[in-house]
Amino acid sequence: MRPLALEGLVIAMTRVTKYTQGARFLCSEEKCPCSRGFHHIRVHASGATESATVRSDFTCFLCSSPLREDVKSRVLGDKQLVELIHVRAVDVLGVHDADSLRYQSVTLFLRDELCNSMRIGHLYRVVGIPAHVHQWPNVTWSVEACSIQPWTPKCPCLVSNNFQKLQTASACSPWRFAAIVANSFGSPVIPPGLYNTLKLGLLLSLVQTEDNRDSPNHLDVLALTSDTLIIDRLMRYSLPLASRGIHHALTGELLASLSRDEHGAGTANIHAGSALLASGGVCLLGDLTCYKKDKMDMLQSALESRTVSVFIPGKKYGDDMDQHLSFPVQCNFWALADATSPSKRTARCDNVVLGSVEMGSVPLQLAESFGLIVQCRETSSNHPLLSMTLHTLRQAMSPEEPLYPACMQFTTQDYKELLAHARELKVDLSPEAERMIHSYYLASRRVRSDSAQRSTVSVTSVKLLIALAQAHAKLSLRTQVLEEDAVIAVLLCESSVTLKHGASALVFPPDAVFPCALRDLDSLHQRDLMLEESHKHILHFVQTYATCTVEE
Repeated sequence: MRPLALEGLVIAMTRVTKYTQGARFLCSEEKCPCSRGFHHIRVHASGATESATVRSDFTCFLCSSPLREDVKSRVLGDKQLVELIHVRAVDVLGVHDADSLRYQSVTLFLRDELCNSMRIGHLYRVVGIPAHVHQWPNVTWSVEACSIQPWTPKCPCLVSNNFQKLQTASACSPWRFAAIVANSFGSPVIPPGLYNTLKLGLLLSLVQTEDNRDSPNHLDVLALTSDTLIIDRLMRYSLPLASRGIHHALTGELLASLSRDEHGAGTANIHAGSALLASGGVCLLGDLTCYKKDKMDMLQSALESRTVSVFIPGKKYGDDMDQHLSFPVQCNFWALADATSPSKRTARCDNVVLGSVEMGSVPLQLAESFGLIVQCRETSSNHPLLSMTLHTLRQAMSPEEPLYPACMQFTTQDYKELLAHARELKVDLSPEAERMIHSYYLASRRVRSDSAQRSTVSVTSVKLLIALAQAHAKLSLRTQVLEEDAVIAVLLCESSVTLKHGASALVFPPDAVFPCALRDLDSLHQRDLMLEESHKHILHFVQTYATCTVEE
């Protein structure tokens, strides 16, 4: 009966069922005083099994005659079973090295007011009483919870000296720090300067992974590329930098699965899929062209509704009625698609506008569900194939030597600490940034005149703009979202809308966020000047088309 303290991740739970909280027993011998009244009352105690409360072999303490239960006096309570496991056990679902340790999940019994106090994919600290159930030849060890508290592992999030010096040196421009961070990011797997827009998008998504039900500003990323190997390698490198990263396997369950409870209740046990396990982090989907149509439809539904719906057939799991349960999806999704693969599109709806780029075999409706779409296309001067060839050869020939000394001062651990610190920052929208975001939203809806085009700029676009602006401010280690952060958000959002639905009056090239290669201080200054021109272009666009005020 000694209390235990547990900390872990919820990976499965049953629906709420009933258990016997208390029962009254009467002596079967009519002449015995215990054949009436309340002499034999059994009440559930923490750590005890239900067989200790209701059983058929109880005897009277006066005459030793068998006892029979007064069923009308039975008191029922609510019961729920939850599986808890060590948080590091999900590392096997990421891209970490294989661990020699073995993790065993623990079954928790939640009773009465504690039912529905835990959610799949979340961390909790539990205090409870252990219970041993002997079912020959096995002994099942479980814990009956007495206290449940949400748990967040605390670790010091200190920005490294190298990034602190960089922030001081780049204070002259609100865009420069995040640009250098993105330019150098991923140098162990791809050369610096390659696919900078995608790297910035991944960093923003890593920063914007708050597990907050009140303001769920999710930032999903879809990369369109002709070289899936390089992009997949970059995403795999980035995944361990998330607070929790899950790499979904094609053969695994994406959302949730059902099984029968093994603890005698016979009810449905709901197991978390990759999306639910990645709550508060990132779920890497890989190449969408490898997914079947039913999986794509399931993913699209989860992206649009941000919920996982589970249907529990009553007859199969011992209930009279069918039941529908919903679980919130609180992770960012990363995916890539081969834009050169043959399209499998069927007849399209009339109200969908054809975008300016082919999505390969990925349906346009699924691509629209992703917030940020990045086309990984480099200019001819960058020569991505030649750069990757030199990168691979130098790694093979000189594995011990730093490939890019200027970038190697920022280690993977430095990036992990930077992102962890940025995630903890609480940012506020400045009036200028808020005005630009809302004015751009109004102007974009007006410039797309017909209803089909106007529907492409929905309220979801406002959430995307706010999420991008907030993430850029966090990545720049600021606590206030500036108008310059909103400019980056508008450029990224406009690029995504253009890829999906064609260009509007606000025409920007796909690489507007990184219009030039960042090689030295002059190129950084040139990028700042070009972003200033984009800033003026956006202001002119807003003044021309957003004739109403934000309040209107």
